Amino acid sequence: MGGAQNPFLIAQQQVRNAVVALGESEELYDLLKAPAHFVEVQIPVRMDDGTLRVFTGYRSQHLTTLGPAKGGIRFHPAVTADEVKALSMWMTFKTSVVGLPYGGGKGGVIVDPRRLSRGELERLARGYVREIWPFIGPDKDIPAPDVNTNAQIMAWMVDEYEKIVGCSCPAVFTGKPLALGGSLGRNEATGRGTVIAVREAMNYLGLPLKGARVAIQGFGNAGQFAGLLLEEYGAVVVAVSDSRGGILCPAGVPVADLIAYKQATGSVVGYPGSRETDQAGVLTADCDILIPAALENQIDAEVARHIRARVVAEAANGPTTPDGDLVLAQRNIFVIPDILANAGGVTVSYFEWVQNRNQLYWTEEEVNARLEQKMVESFRQVVATAERHGAYSRTAAYMYAIHRIAEGLRVRGLLHTPARHLRRIAAGQ
Repeated sequence: MGGAQNPFLIAQQQVRNAVVALGESEELYDLLKAPAHFVEVQIPVRMDDGTLRVFTGYRSQHLTTLGPAKGGIRFHPAVTADEVKALSMWMTFKTSVVGLPYGGGKGGVIVDPRRLSRGELERLARGYVREIWPFIGPDKDIPAPDVNTNAQIMAWMVDEYEKIVGCSCPAVFTGKPLALGGSLGRNEATGRGTVIAVREAMNYLGLPLKGARVAIQGFGNAGQFAGLLLEEYGAVVVAVSDSRGGILCPAGVPVADLIAYKQATGSVVGYPGSRETDQAGVLTADCDILIPAALENQIDAEVARHIRARVVAEAANGPTTPDGDLVLAQRNIFVIPDILANAGGVTVSYFEWVQNRNQLYWTEEEVNARLEQKMVESFRQVVATAERHGAYSRTAAYMYAIHRIAEGLRVRGLLHTPARHLRRIAAGQ
């Protein structure tokens, strides 16, 4: 599997492909090719043994002309500036494809949180907020959980922010605990959104979801909930991996049992009756639906040549490299791109923000119904764009998202209409 490709360059190429396919000008690419704002901070943390460690953190705001930036914060030893920039770009297009009034943001800290005590983790979370607080706010930039961060870390962060600004401000972070204004349905939102998209894709392709075999690479929050919800539709999970390795269960594995096993042992590896494999083995398992739910650059051309799934639903951000994309397109494998497949999380984060701003909270049924509506409509718009332009699904998703962004930029006077579009308008097309 690939791992060395620069995600920022990949994101830029995806934007260029869509801009060209739309017949838009170089002006639009120039506006979208890099973050509008990027900050690097140093976070001093007093460790439990009394020593001082300084961690590097980032916050990227890709586009804020259509609304505040929105995006998670990840704690991971492999975080880089270019990764955070790319993720903020993907967030712009993700929020656009599901029609949210946001631009893209993303944050990260270079750290292995597994090596920190709970106290050290809290001091790091609060220290990050002390460094970036002037750049965030409910009308500026609204962070949320991401890789290795969770509702508890958001609680520490919102508490620190409120201490600094001197007032209650729950809408500055989403993904919070319910006690601090979190939304019902948020925890499973990414997995639920992925499953809605998978269900729509299978219907579109005329394939049955009941009895479909599913492989899941990455068994964190999104992967676990996707597995549970697909099981409710009658699908069968036959391969799963986490950071320690993978397992194959051709006869199927009860997802709740596997979650309990991982909670008890720390990994899916060794699950009774399974056969051990590696990450590539899960990605290329004999299945109908593949859900990459881990990190970037997992499906390169070599892996793509051996994928047996009919549908690939990208619950992770950027799991497919450009050369992998070419192979998947050539093999006519239906890809639900990340900016659509995993948009359930940011959609329910938006619902949380709306509830915080209005101080009026919805039931879980209301949240799930609103998420269903957003995901189904967005899926259908992307498919319609693909059919209208004869475009690959990823390019179509970017085309749809970027078209919406371009219209917003035009009415603000930030982008000219290309001459070819003016001629079409004059011709009534």
